[in-house]
This record gives sequence, C-alpha cells and structure tokens, in this order.
Amino acid sequence: MLQFFFNCFSWCCFLDSSTDYYDKTHRLNGALFSQSVPSLSSFLPPCKPFHLQVADLYCSACKCALCEDCLPDHAEHPKVALSQALEQHRNNLQERLGAVQDRLPQISDVLSFVKEILQQLTNQRASIEEDIQSSFEDLHKQLDVRKSVLLMELEVTYGLKQKVLQAQIDSLLRGEGDITATCTQAEEALAGEPCVASLQVERELWERLGELAGLGLPCQPEENDQLDLVMETDGLRKSIHNLGTIVTTSAVASQSEAMGAGLEQCIVGHPASVTIVTRDKSGGACKSGNAILSAEVFTPDGSIVDGEIVDHKNGTYEFVYTVPKEGDFSLALRLYDQHIKGSPFKLTVTKTLEAELDVGAKRRGKSPGQKKKGSKRASSALGTPRRKTQNPIEDDLIFRIGTKGRNKGEFTNLQGVAASSNGRILIADSNNQCVQIFTNEGEFKSRFGVRGRSPGQLQRPTGVAVHPSGDIIIADYDNKWVSIFSCEGKFKAKLGSGRLMGPKGVSVDQNGHVIVVDNKACTVFIFQLTGKLITKFGSRGNGDKQFAGPHFAAVNKNNEIIVTDFHNHSVKVFTLEGELVLKFGSNGEGNGQFNAPTGVAVDINGNIIVADWGNSRIQVFDGSGSFLSYINTSADPLYGPQGLALTSDGHVVVADSGNHCFKVYRYLQ
Repeated sequence: MLQFFFNCFSWCCFLDSSTDYYDKTHRLNGALFSQSVPSLSSFLPPCKPFHLQVADLYCSACKCALCEDCLPDHAEHPKVALSQALEQHRNNLQERLGAVQDRLPQISDVLSFVKEILQQLTNQRASIEEDIQSSFEDLHKQLDVRKSVLLMELEVTYGLKQKVLQAQIDSLLRGEGDITATCTQAEEALAGEPCVASLQVERELWERLGELAGLGLPCQPEENDQLDLVMETDGLRKSIHNLGTIVTTSAVASQSEAMGAGLEQCIVGHPASVTIVTRDKSGGACKSGNAILSAEVFTPDGSIVDGEIVDHKNGTYEFVYTVPKEGDFSLALRLYDQHIKGSPFKLTVTKTLEAELDVGAKRRGKSPGQKKKGSKRASSALGTPRRKTQNPIEDDLIFRIGTKGRNKGEFTNLQGVAASSNGRILIADSNNQCVQIFTNEGEFKSRFGVRGRSPGQLQRPTGVAVHPSGDIIIADYDNKWVSIFSCEGKFKAKLGSGRLMGPKGVSVDQNGHVIVVDNKACTVFIFQLTGKLITKFGSRGNGDKQFAGPHFAAVNKNNEIIVTDFHNHSVKVFTLEGELVLKFGSNGEGNGQFNAPTGVAVDINGNIIVADWGNSRIQVFDGSGSFLSYINTSADPLYGPQGLALTSDGHVVVADSGNHCFKVYRYLQ
C-alpha cells in the first residue's frame, strides 16, 4: 500500500510538472505548434486516473503511457521506457522549434525588404506630389503671363483703333461747329435790311460759306469696331483633362516569367531576343506597360553586355541583345530589382560559321582574332605602370593599370572615370563596390566604399565626378541615389533618393550643379549640391529630346551638357534648360559612327572625345560634331570601354571594362 501511494504521488508530480511545462511552451509559441506538437494527453494511461499504478512504460503503437492495469491490454504492442519516450518527444519538440525559428531570419529579411519598398513607394509619392505641385504652379504662372499678354494686347489694339476713331470724331465736330456758326451768321445777315454797311460782311460770309462748302471732312469711317477674342479652349480643356497620369503596374517578379530562344542560346554577333511576360501576385497577366525592368548578360569574366528593352505597352516586353564572343554566359532579368522566375538563366553563345567570321573581319579591316583581351599583369596591384616602351606596336598608350580581382589596384567591371585638378584619377569599381584613387602616373593612393544599401554605403557605383569644392560625387545604380563624399572618402550626403531609377553617369557644370544621367528613366537630372532638384529633361524614345539608355555626360565651356545616347548610337548636346543644341552619330563602324557610345569628355578647345563601346575604340570630334580622328589603341586593344576623362596633364584615361583595367593615352589637343 505504501508503494502504491508513492507511485501515485510520483505520477501526480510528473503530471503537474509536465502540464506546467507544456502550458508555458504553448503560450510562448502560440498557435504555431497547435497542430504539430503532441498533446499531453498522449502520455496519459487510457485507464481511469484512480487506477493509476505507474509501470514506467510507454506504448509506441498507442502513443500513451501505461500503468500496471493497462499492461495486459498492450501485451503485443511495442513498448519503451517512459523516460525514453519523454526524451524522444522532447527532442522532437526541440527539432520542430528549431525548424520554425530558422524561418525568423528569412521573415525578418523579407520584412525589411518590404518596408524598404514601402518607404521607396512613400518617397515616390512625395516626389510625384512635389512634381505635380511644381508643374501646376508653372502652368498657373504661364497662364497668368498669357493672361497679362492678352490684356496688354487688348489695350494696345483698342488704343490704336480708339485713337483713329476719336481723331475722326474731333475733326467732324470741328467741321460741324464751323458750318453751324457760319450758317447762323449768314441767316442773321439775310434777315436784316440790305445796306451798304453790311455789304462787306456779307461778302466775307459768302467767301466763308464757299470754303465750308468745299471743306474736306472725313465723312466715311476711318476704322472699324471689330475687336474679338479667339480662345482655342476646346483642345486646351481636353489637354488639361488628360494632363498627367499616374503610371504603375501590379507586376511582381516572383510571378513574372520569360520565354524565347534567347534565354538559352544565341550566335556570336547576331541579335537575340527574350520575351518577358509580367504578372501580378495572383499570377494574372498584367495588361499595361511601364514596369521597371532591367536585363544584363554577364560574360564569364564578369563584364556586362548591355541590350535594349522594348515595352509593348501590353504587359509584355522584349529584351534584344548581341554578344560579341562565344562562351557560357549568365542572363539576369530583374523586375523592380528582383529576379523574375528562373533568373539568372544559363546562356550558351556559339560561333557563327568560320567563313562568316572571315568575311566580317575583312569587311572591318581586322583580323578575326584581333579583338582579344589584353594580358593580365600583376604589376597594377603595386601601382607600377606599364610603360609605352613595352608596347610591341607603336600607338598612343602610355600605360595601363589593373587586372581582375578584389585587391587594391585590381578591378571587377570598372565603369565611371574622373580626373581631378590636383592630379588624381578616380575609378568607380562597380562590382567591387568601391572607388579607387590613383595619381596621374598610375600610382595607387587609396580606395573607399562599404557595400550596402544604407547612406554612405555603395551597392553598384557606376559614375564618378569631382566637384570644384573637392567633394567626390558617385552615382550608385542599384541604390538609386547619388552619394557625396569628402576628398578623404568620408560620407557627407546623398541626393536624388526617391527620384532616380538607375543613375549611371555624373558630371558637374560650371555653376557647381550636379548633372545626373538616369539610365533607366532615360532622363537627365540637374541638382544643387544640397539635393534640391533644379530641372530635368528627357524621356524614353528615339526623338531628338529623347534617350534610349543614356550613359555618361560631360559639360563644355558653354555650360552645355553632352550626353551619350547608348541605344540610339548618338551623342546629344543640350542647354541647361534641356533644349537640343546638337546631335551627331549613327549606328555603324565608319568614321563618326557608333555602336553604343559610353564615356565622353571635352577638351579646352571644345573637342568632344567619345568611348565607342561596341566598336571598342575612342573617337574625337570637334565642337560641331564633325569627326576628327581616333586615339590609336591597336597595340593593346580595348574591350568594351566605359567611362572616359581628361587628366590634369592632358592625357585621356578610359575604363577598359572588359579587360578590368584603366588605360592612359597620349592626346594632342
């Protein structure tokens, strides 16, 4: 009997402690475990509580603890020690808890990302609201100006007509008064008795009446009363009714998909295409365009092949690209900076027939193997330039710096280039997410940049410029803003956040304003250094004031902005107000033609130097856009040149992106 009470007491203690543990665990984890964690009742014997005589056994088949009275009913069932079963259940609970807790970082990341999207959406709303207010304020000002002009024109026109008519009235009134007075005098003379004394007066009246009879008075109107207002308001009202629209889509990357032969393979030098179908969160096809898409083909060495995205305005898009060499590539398709289904895709690029290669090479005047990568030398890491005396072929190359890598003096897909007045060369090292600084002689000085999406961090620096104050201005393509750093690399501010979609190039005009070329928005923005937007111009298209993937900009001595229009294969010059001054270039390989221009610079004489990306060359034009010459790059051919600048000692420095180095050439101004 004593043993029985002891067993009952032990079992009750176990029940109490286990129930308390389970309740606490259940409260802690909530409904998350309500369907997956075995209930405490599974441990209890199936008999009545007052029959409990603990046997310290657990029935694996029935999943319950057993007392001595229950043992006969479970004789054929597999049994384990109760302590072992409790431990196993505890382990299962711990394993399930760990599996669910492992989801928390993922949920946290997604939460942060969605909050960031919401913040960007809020910023966009504020920016658009500001643009609407500003646009309508400008319209009000223009309407007020036009109103004043019309009222002034009315007064002037009325005044001219009124002056003519009033002068005619005055003349007629004077004539009428003279005739009336003279007639009255003649009538009075005739009413009196004729006499010698009145003879002289009557003769004078007779002469005066003769004059008045022949008096030339303006008896026909010398002006008309027409004064009408013509207001073409119908068209204007319709324009106002349709003025502005809020553009958006419901497309999400996780549901959108791509199709077409260009997803898997293409032929060297031949255009390939991919069709992208955008869908909403439920998988329904989007019916409108204007989604923000980006597409890039990454070569095996990490460089990027650009292409053109065509918006069909029905929710589908076409990406057309051309790859210059064979190999295994990667095609990344992003919607709102997120990979669509299946992206990135593996892309195989194969050669055309050998005969076609030979014909094409002869047509261009090049050997089939001429456009090859330059040799990679480790000297750049130490900042030791490779001098022209080492070139087997005489050309304009002075030295090259760099090889592919992540160390100092090494690059991965370098993009923008700038040169300072104090003898420094700045390189936007895109994939290494930093800016590297060298002397004009190629000696490495410093680098700065921390990867990230917070202010002061760099995600994908593509453009770099030096402000007259010494500040370093960096276009961050993926962060969608422009960062301002001190000359020592200390972060100071950012501008354009919420306005920019994909800033590529930056420059500074003679007023110290920051010129930003937005590659995605196909727009040029002009900011004050404080971040205030001064103006913007440009849209997507092939018109004179439109762009298709603009890349970089420079400013000439007339404070005009020179922009390279990548997919339109041209260079365009604008005033600060966005008025087109000059356009030159067309698609081709001849003198003055381009295959996707990128970097641009202007010398002191106003000559324009352009990096011709697709043709892998540098061309020089005069200020009117007439072709002058090439920079000789034959000894160590360029491969996909990007940013370009003039150094303070008069040389040309260019980012040789495909060869992961920058090169400095002689340049005779």
